[in-house]
Amino acid sequence: MPDTWPDERPTDVQLSAGAARLAVDLRGGGMRRLTVGDWEVLDAYPAGTVVDGWPGAVLLPWPNRIRDGRWTWQGRELQLEVGSPEAPHAIHGLVAWQPWTALETSDDAATVGTVVEPHPGYPFRLAGAVDYRLDPGRLTVTLRVRNLGTEAAPFGAGFHPYLSVGASHDGGIGDADLTLPVRTVLELDGGLPTGRRSPFDGAVGRLGDRVLDDALTDLVRDDDGWARTRLRGPAGELELAVDGAWSWLQVFSGDVLPEGRWRRTLAVEPMTCPPNALADGVDLLVLEPGEEWAGIWTLAWTAG
Repeated sequence: MPDTWPDERPTDVQLSAGAARLAVDLRGGGMRRLTVGDWEVLDAYPAGTVVDGWPGAVLLPWPNRIRDGRWTWQGRELQLEVGSPEAPHAIHGLVAWQPWTALETSDDAATVGTVVEPHPGYPFRLAGAVDYRLDPGRLTVTLRVRNLGTEAAPFGAGFHPYLSVGASHDGGIGDADLTLPVRTVLELDGGLPTGRRSPFDGAVGRLGDRVLDDALTDLVRDDDGWARTRLRGPAGELELAVDGAWSWLQVFSGDVLPEGRWRRTLAVEPMTCPPNALADGVDLLVLEPGEEWAGIWTLAWTAG
């Protein structure tokens, strides 16, 4: 009998440009670490580990939560796997822990990809590819999705970057200043929509003790069609910008993260749709067989 086994080593793709370094995790396809000199720009995690909060994850074929994992599509009642009896919802899609393949790589750019195979509660087949391009002052991320199946496929997408601007202690994100390009908040209860919306002032300013775990929309866009979030702290300023493919931002201040990560970073999550979109149909994307979709977002930094 052959004594051969799958490769068990955690695998990254490493990019560099000037003082910037990016590690792309081939288990999940997301951003494991981004540094600019001594500045840890993202909430990083060690290779090969699973950590609370899904830092850096790619969220496909849905972001956020689906209530009880239940939804209906074209008369079919579907049941997704749920997290636990205490939180019986399907969360953040199907690809965050599965293997991705490095499709193209260079010193400062990489494309990684995976296939969403038909799954209990999600009987569709999609190809997902993420293009990462690293410049000395900016990271550009493009998500591309193609329907590989034989029927129309509904989906949503998102990313889960936790932004760090130099907080050195738990609660330190309270010293940061935040501006969000949004005008409306979707009321959530337990992370799921109640259906009510309210005005939201994106000129947040200093965070202080403010708790954020909000689905935000009605984005304010500049003349180029992009919407820009700005977060400033001791390390410098970050600008996260999304193109017109992203209609939502989920913003989370890390209040349920464990000691050592509690309120040190701010998650600003580009999303195509709100929580529970598969069930509610709000801003849900649908691809016909062979059709493709793409969305771009960027993260730029200026040292303080």
